[in-house]
Amino acid sequence: MTPGAPPPIGPEHAALMARGVSIMVGSRDANLRPHLMRAVGCRLSADWRRATLLMPQGGGSEVLSDLRDNGRIAVVFSEPSSNRTLQLKGHDATVAPCGPDDAALAERYVQGFVAEIGKLGFAEDLARTILSRDDAVVAVHFTIAEAFEQTPGPGAGEPLARTAR
Repeated sequence: MTPGAPPPIGPEHAALMARGVSIMVGSRDANLRPHLMRAVGCRLSADWRRATLLMPQGGGSEVLSDLRDNGRIAVVFSEPSSNRTLQLKGHDATVAPCGPDDAALAERYVQGFVAEIGKLGFAEDLARTILSRDDAVVAVHFTIAEAFEQTPGPGAGEPLARTAR
């Protein structure tokens, strides 16, 4: 990233990422086979250039293995009640142990997701099943290299315009 350049996302996107949205994490292996899993939380650096995702260790062993192998990551944040969707990509993802505040972050995220899909008539049990994390959670850190609008409509797939944030 160019020194002094604006961050790849703006305040509206940062706010979306902090809510109880659906977070899907994609990767690929050396043979270009894709893998996918859900994250159970996200936090951004103060400058909105780096993201940390909380991911169940056992449920996404293929994704985590891919990230350890090549660091390439694609993440989709989607708000079910509005279909507002954002995609981020990175090339330097690393997998690390969680920090001391991450369990609380994951629980706040789950509560937000429960409330979000509750707007659509889905029960809390469904949200907790979707986001099941019976095993250890790890942190995945990456620099946001690319950001795209993915909300259905005429702008879907377009890179985020720096002036439109």
